[in-house]
Amino acid sequence: MRLFQASVSRARVRRLGKRGNMGCDTFESDGLTIGNLRSDAMDEQRPVPGQVQIKADEKELQGQYSNLVMLHHNLEEFTLNFVYIFPNGAQGKLLSSMIVSPGHAKRIMRALAENISRYESQFGPIKEAPEGGAPPPNVGFVQ
Repeated sequence: MRLFQASVSRARVRRLGKRGNMGCDTFESDGLTIGNLRSDAMDEQRPVPGQVQIKADEKELQGQYSNLVMLHHNLEEFTLNFVYIFPNGAQGKLLSSMIVSPGHAKRIMRALAENISRYESQFGPIKEAPEGGAPPPNVGFVQ
């Protein structure tokens, strides 16, 4: 298991502009600004004042590939269901379901838009699926 440390302050800032050792940008989460995420070899580390320690196993660090995100919302929360649709298109698997506050959903949207803009500045425009192509699949959950 690895330990991640992120410096935390109570001030709200949009983006610090610095990149940590793992290439993570600063982001904010419900009143806490978290930044400079870094990986350290671990458990014997003492907590540093003003830092949040995040534990992650190797499996979590590998991540998972999702080719579909289903979004739902109500007054209190947004739900993001990350799904992998198998190549045959007949089946899929729910990989993860994240539930966030409306404010956090908006911050995620802004951070994603900013990162897409920087990506396109560096690598060129991202091509989306062509209009008039195959209709989107009819996707729903089964018990």
